[in-house]
Amino acid sequence: MYVLGIETSCDETAAAVVESGERVLSNVVASQMKTHFRYGGVVPELASREHLRAIVPVIRQALEQAGLGYRQLDAIAVTQGPGLVGSLLVGLTFAKGLAASLGLPWIAVNHIEGHIHAVVLEERQQGREVAFPALALVVSGGHTHLFVVERPQPDAYIYRLVGKTRDDAAGEAFDKVAKLLGFGYPGGPLIDRLAPLGDASRVPLPGTRMKGNELDLSFSGLKTAVLRHVRAAGMDEEIAARKQLFAAGPVKDLDAILAVTPQATLDLVAAFQQKVIDELLDRALKAAEDQPVQSIIVSGGVAANSGLRKRFASIPYPVCFPTLALSTDNAAMIAAAGYPRLLRGERSDFSVKAQPSLAL
Repeated sequence: MYVLGIETSCDETAAAVVESGERVLSNVVASQMKTHFRYGGVVPELASREHLRAIVPVIRQALEQAGLGYRQLDAIAVTQGPGLVGSLLVGLTFAKGLAASLGLPWIAVNHIEGHIHAVVLEERQQGREVAFPALALVVSGGHTHLFVVERPQPDAYIYRLVGKTRDDAAGEAFDKVAKLLGFGYPGGPLIDRLAPLGDASRVPLPGTRMKGNELDLSFSGLKTAVLRHVRAAGMDEEIAARKQLFAAGPVKDLDAILAVTPQATLDLVAAFQQKVIDELLDRALKAAEDQPVQSIIVSGGVAANSGLRKRFASIPYPVCFPTLALSTDNAAMIAAAGYPRLLRGERSDFSVKAQPSLAL
C-alpha cells in the first residue's frame, strides 16, 4: 500500500510516500526558517501563506522521488492537529481535495501520534520491532508529553497520557532562552552545539517538583531563573553584540559566535541544557519504573539534541530514537501513523475539521 503523507502543522510543509508502513520512498520538507527568523519565532499568518505556496511543489516532488504518479497511490494520511489552525487547514483541505478527485481513502492523523510512529517506522526499516508496552516521550517545540503505548494487536495502538508540561514545551524553552541570550531563532540546535563548551556546574539552576502528578513538567521557572541570572550578570552588552551578529540570519561560523560569547555565558548555556535534560530524564525514569514498559521511545524535534541522546543512551532500558531526519516535523511519520488505521478499515469523512488542540 502506497500512502501519501502530508504534514503542515506548524512552519514546515512536508510530503512523503511510505510503502506498507515500513519503507520510506520519499520524504520532502520545505522549511520556513528564513521567513520566521527575523521575528524570532513562528508567525502563524506567514506560516499559512508559505504552506499555500509550497504544498503543490512539495507533493509533486515527493511523488517524483518515489517514482509514482497520483493514480498509483492507495491512500492519503494528513495531520489534523494539534498545531496552528491556519497551517493545518492548508494540508487538510488539500488532502480532502486530492482524495475526492482520485477517489482515494484518507485518514486524519494526530501529529503527536506521528512522532511516535516515526520511531516504529525506522525500527521496521532496520528489521526490528519496538518492544511494547513502551513509554513514549514526545518532546518538541510545541509538545512535551509522556505516554504509555500498548499494542494489543499488530495494527492497533493504545495511548495513555501519564505526564506533560504544564507551561512551555521543552523545545519552546530552548528557543526562548536562545532568543534571550541573543542567539537568534531557532535556538535549540545552537544551544546544543555550544553546551559542550561550557561547565554546567558553575551555574546552579533550579529543578521543579510538581504538585499533583509528579510526572508533569514545567519549564517556565527554569526560563525565569536564566533571565534573573542574565540581569544579575549584566550581560546586556554581549547580548547586543550577538544580536548584531545574528541580525542578517543564522550564523554557522562557530568562531564568530564564540568571539561574542564569553566563557561565563557558555557555562550558563551548558547549565540550562543539562537541567532540561535532567528534568526529562527524571520524569521518563519515574514513569518507566511506575509502568510495566519494555522500552522507551524518544521522539520529536528535541530528540535531535545530542546531549539528550547521550544521556538517554546510558539508562537501563532499551531506548529508541528516530534519525535526525525524522525527529523534526515530517510527513513520513504521518503516513506511518495512518497506515495501521487504514488497515483496520478506518476512514475519515469530509466533515473532519482541523483541531489545533487535538489530544491523543
